[in-house]
Amino acid sequence: MNAKILKTTMLIWLLFCLCLQSNASLALPSVERTVLPNRLVLLVCEDHSLPFVTIQLLIPSGSNRDPSGEEGLSYLTAKGLLLGTSKRNATAINEELDFIGASLHSSSGRDYATLNIRVLKKDLEKGLDLFMEVLTQPTFPEEEVKREVEKTLAAIQSAEDDPGEVAEKAFQKALFLRSPYAHPVEGTRESLPRIKRNAVLQFFKTYYHPSNSIFTIVGDITLDEVKKILLPTLISWPTVEIPKRPFQSTFAKGPETVKINRNITQANMILGHQGVSRENPDYYALTVMNYILGGGGFSSRLVEEIRVKRGLAYSVGSFFDVGKYPGSFQIFLQTKNESAREAITLSLQEMERIQKELVLDKDLERTKRYLIGSFPIRLDTQGKLANFFTQVEYYGLGLDYPKKYPTLINSITREDVLRVAQKYLHPKNTILVIVANLKEAGME
Repeated sequence: MNAKILKTTMLIWLLFCLCLQSNASLALPSVERTVLPNRLVLLVCEDHSLPFVTIQLLIPSGSNRDPSGEEGLSYLTAKGLLLGTSKRNATAINEELDFIGASLHSSSGRDYATLNIRVLKKDLEKGLDLFMEVLTQPTFPEEEVKREVEKTLAAIQSAEDDPGEVAEKAFQKALFLRSPYAHPVEGTRESLPRIKRNAVLQFFKTYYHPSNSIFTIVGDITLDEVKKILLPTLISWPTVEIPKRPFQSTFAKGPETVKINRNITQANMILGHQGVSRENPDYYALTVMNYILGGGGFSSRLVEEIRVKRGLAYSVGSFFDVGKYPGSFQIFLQTKNESAREAITLSLQEMERIQKELVLDKDLERTKRYLIGSFPIRLDTQGKLANFFTQVEYYGLGLDYPKKYPTLINSITREDVLRVAQKYLHPKNTILVIVANLKEAGME
């Protein structure tokens, strides 16, 4: 999960809370789930409020499957889907999208790649044809792949000017000693030039198949129309057995400090350690605990102690970066160089405090109201609905998850919060990454 997005989310938290209803109820359209003969999971959700259809395909081919030395291969393969097919080049693809007023995007994350399209109902068949064309007939033109590599390298170079990005990459590298999660999804300056077209093509042939994939349709379409318009095409997508690759990860235990000297006035810091997977049974207790500690914007202890009371940090918060496999726990801080040490000390003290004493009833109840009441904002567009149901299927949460969620959150007690804080927070074994003027920060 991108730390910059999380920081931005925290800044808009108060504005959102002004319109939040504490007893918000959520009525979602029903979802039909089918497993096709080629093992593709098909999810259909009718939403006739707008004349659009949104499709999301998830393929379990994320960067955790990148071969050693070719980090970024999954990313380039996902991007390469839109660079040309056996029928048309990238320019023709974009012209067709413009003609029908559709949007088509591909991306890759740590665990999976996605392909998304949003198209007007009247142009659904044209949109689906183009979707399946880029999915099943990409040619990965050599010159286009080279340009994508150069574009990605330029973006990596540009990110070197962002202290927050520098800190995040250094933290991941220090934490994941040997892990498929250790490298950036987009690859590195060293690995990307080594990736050639044949490697991209082979990665596509290995992983881009319907087995273990999820195809979600949300929008102005009926189940009968899906059976008539989409089902024949989806069933004809041939399946191939995807090779299993064991996920093995070794975490640094800490304490450890990584210092990066930059001539800047604000110190950017990340303090953290090993986290959990999304499938961890304590996920909901951790969600509540972290909201109180640092995930709750201006309601969190970190913001109250470090920003509000002392004015030390412009940005501070915490989160568990979860995935299919264990990720990280992070506290992020931006403060003046001179106050870096004090901000770090206060962060560690708050980690220890939530491990030693039960949280107040009022804080627990406020947290539950927010987490339950904010749930509908995740589902207020077709795109969000498609992504939500895809994630629910991917993590095996069950299609009744929206109904279960309030109960899961409400079941968390003060004792649960204390228990998971003691079990999953490790203030004496953290990894600290600081990007700052190290002399001014007293960290030389």
